[in-house]
Amino acid sequence: MPGKEIIKMLFNPRTYLLLFGLLFSHLLSGQENDTTVQILSLDDVRERIIQHHPYARQGDLLLRSAEAEMRSARGGFDPKLYADWQQKSFKHTEYYTFSESGLKIPTWYGLEVKGAFQTARGTYVNPENNLPAAGQAVVGIKASVLRGLMIDERRATLQQARIINERSIAERQAVINDLLLEGTSAYWEWWAAYQTRAIYSRALQNARERQLAIVASYQQGDKPAIDTLESFVQLQNRMMEQQQAELDFRNAGLQLSNFLWEEGEIPLELKMGTVPQAPAPDNGNVLVAELPNWLASLGEQHPDLRVYQLKIAGLEVSRRLAAEQLKPKLDVEYNLLANGLDFAYDRDTEAGIPYLLTENYKVGIRFETPLFLRKERGKLQLTDAKLLDAQYDLQQKQLTVSNKVRSYFNEWQITGEQLELFSETVANYRRLLEAEIRKFSIGESSVFLINSRENKLIEAELKLIKLQAKLPKLEASVRWSAGQLSR
Repeated sequence: MPGKEIIKMLFNPRTYLLLFGLLFSHLLSGQENDTTVQILSLDDVRERIIQHHPYARQGDLLLRSAEAEMRSARGGFDPKLYADWQQKSFKHTEYYTFSESGLKIPTWYGLEVKGAFQTARGTYVNPENNLPAAGQAVVGIKASVLRGLMIDERRATLQQARIINERSIAERQAVINDLLLEGTSAYWEWWAAYQTRAIYSRALQNARERQLAIVASYQQGDKPAIDTLESFVQLQNRMMEQQQAELDFRNAGLQLSNFLWEEGEIPLELKMGTVPQAPAPDNGNVLVAELPNWLASLGEQHPDLRVYQLKIAGLEVSRRLAAEQLKPKLDVEYNLLANGLDFAYDRDTEAGIPYLLTENYKVGIRFETPLFLRKERGKLQLTDAKLLDAQYDLQQKQLTVSNKVRSYFNEWQITGEQLELFSETVANYRRLLEAEIRKFSIGESSVFLINSRENKLIEAELKLIKLQAKLPKLEASVRWSAGQLSR
């Protein structure tokens, strides 16, 4: 009676209609994909990330902002035109009319060059403000000879802007470095899902062929009815596994799509039939050879460390400026005066230029200094504390980055050895399955044992795929931790 129920269930038209309907739909979709296969390589993904990903474009904005900071800082050295005009008139009497217009040119070394033209007229002009009737041209120079000689606010601002520009380059590289790691990881997850789907598709095809063969053997009286049920249950399991693998593959493709953008910031979705490229030959020798150089040049090439170093460089500029404030302020100004526009108007003398410089001039000296310098000393101490704190951070970051590089490299090496070992293990599982199938063909085994062998093989193949995907992900992690992934 149980045998008849099994046969009745197996040959139920509804069962076969559902089963083979799903099988044929799977085969048709597979044929459709085969005719529209498009290969997406890892290099294509990397290029799209660098060129079009919004976060990478935000990194470009960092560079633009830094350039704007630089331009603004250079503005502190822009020549300036100026003009001033004052007049007082009361009860029809012109008390005075003063005018001055000119050009001031600040220079990098703290000097300010000035050229101006002044006029003064009126009834009540103070004697000290009297000028020649034709007006007076002035050429002068102003210099800070103590505080501000080595560095001042304008020069410090420009130096800080240059540091910000370099820091923006490092920050952009760090952003792209992180994006490439995430994109590479998503690509190999997608590749693993594709290979997993292929394994379950082959397993489903084998289960279908085995089911048909066992049913035919039963009809010929060679196999018991229970074997047909065993193979049928296995076929159902394989269908479920294949459908789950298909779902995982599609979802992995969606995760990868997060990193795929077209020109114009347009998100790109993977089309049906798009498949990953086969892994490139292992370039482990390159990684082993380059690692010592990467470790030796972490400070110069790792973007995160460069950010820390440039932060210290900025604080050093701030410290120099703070230390400069401890000096007394002594400004010296010299102006050469003309009669109208003629600087050599006194032609009766034969003294020449020395006479002009020592006779027709206006000179000024200004000195000031705080008595206790509490504000200046406090600012310097605060800057020293910030600088020391940043140096401690850099030391810790250098150690952390160096150890992270070595950690990923060790894991990459061990994974490579595990991959080589487990490839042999999978080959042995395959031999065991083939031997079990041969034994079944001569009646010395059962469907249950074949299914058990096949399950073990599939488990091993899936583990092998994980190792195959893990190895290039770890290689990318080594390059990322060394700051080399975006280079």
